[in-house]
Amino acid sequence: MAEHIFTDDNFASEVEGSDVPVLVDFWAPWCGPCKIQSPIVEELAHDFAGKPIKIGKLDAQDHPNSAGKYQVMSIPTLMIFKNGKPVEQLVGLHSKEVLAEKLNAYI
Repeated sequence: MAEHIFTDDNFASEVEGSDVPVLVDFWAPWCGPCKIQSPIVEELAHDFAGKPIKIGKLDAQDHPNSAGKYQVMSIPTLMIFKNGKPVEQLVGLHSKEVLAEKLNAYI
């Protein structure tokens, strides 16, 4: 499964309206730590394929409304949503192992 691409246009349906937990990676192309986090998120999307969870990214620079709604002030910010609400927020760079443990707690 490829990771999902979230935008201001699809955030309400893909994230807030999802019937499964969602991990959103808020990032921007100019962000150095985001470039390190990105392949980790991609690996997680692959590892969790077939499980009841959605994993994807939102470019906070191109889609500021969704990032602003959830007060994302620093990137990368990884946010887990369940039942349309944020239940966990991780700011900064995080290892695959830490993120996998967090995701497993919600599925």
